[in-house]
Amino acid sequence: MTHFDSDYNNGAHPLVLQHLVDTNSGHSTSYGYDEWSEHARKMIRKLIGCPEAGIEFLVGGTQTNATVIDSMLYPGDGVIAVDTGHIAVHEAGAVEFTGHKVITLTDHDGKMSALELKEYMQRFKADETSEHMVQPGLVYITFPTELGTLYSAHEIESIYDVCNEFDLHLYIDGARLGYGLMSADCDFNMAWLAHHCHAFYIGGTKVGALCGEAVVFPQGNEPRNFFTSIKRHGAMLAKGRLIGAQFEALFTDNLYLRISKHAIDMAQQLRAIFIEAGYRMYNDSPTNQQFVVLPNKILDQLHEHIKYEFWEPLDHEQMLCRFVTSWATTQEDLDALKTALSTIAKA
Repeated sequence: MTHFDSDYNNGAHPLVLQHLVDTNSGHSTSYGYDEWSEHARKMIRKLIGCPEAGIEFLVGGTQTNATVIDSMLYPGDGVIAVDTGHIAVHEAGAVEFTGHKVITLTDHDGKMSALELKEYMQRFKADETSEHMVQPGLVYITFPTELGTLYSAHEIESIYDVCNEFDLHLYIDGARLGYGLMSADCDFNMAWLAHHCHAFYIGGTKVGALCGEAVVFPQGNEPRNFFTSIKRHGAMLAKGRLIGAQFEALFTDNLYLRISKHAIDMAQQLRAIFIEAGYRMYNDSPTNQQFVVLPNKILDQLHEHIKYEFWEPLDHEQMLCRFVTSWATTQEDLDALKTALSTIAKA
């Protein structure tokens, strides 16, 4: 069976796994104060050009989002996201569970409009009854978006400017950050991103690690008692070295970006295979997530050979489906897809 259903259905990249083996016998302090975690922090600070950045390693994406958002907001504050945003749809209300309402704006191909954000805040500030409402305190966006699209540098800078104008934090979910940065359509790097938000995280779980995310507060603006917050949210490992050592491996010899580039190359080939076979792409995603419109009549037949995700029905005859490449996708996987589509066409 060939898998294109997600980018975290594999183990770890071999070099990451080997580094865990190589560091396994060494003794260390716990909770992320080990030598490997400290070295990984130094490597990330150097890469982004932020020597004062606060960096912490958390277990997974949902825990990271809930912990960071809860820590950056006052009790009862809300977070603004688009209606397709991960925290608004696929995190089981984890942010609301911490007491913070998710305030949604309409997405545009997965993205937030800086103009609409500003108009929302202007209406909110002009409302004489706003003190009775949930107070917006943070803006949440993902890079790439849930639909595999990318914000341009101008779009992120515009959102960041609105956030600063209205005293809002800008937090960027980077679960698939590497796959966004290595897209040919991306016009900035990680250092630029670090200087245009108040916090972001570097996804490891979906980009070559067994587990783990690196939260970055670029301006040294880590929330008060953030360590305690991580533990309170159940997002901390006693053996913090498990995550730190993986990020040390990922940021050695540019591995994180190299394996991300591989996934993008595979995704563009996958896209070409579908187009050549006569299928319609839902959008122009330049990342490792590709959305394909498939007729219902072939879904089960294709699923016998290729694992992919049914995203949502478009009508009674068509289904929007997601195919995802990763650092682990091979040319053999793409050949299997091409063969499966060819077999269906001949049936």
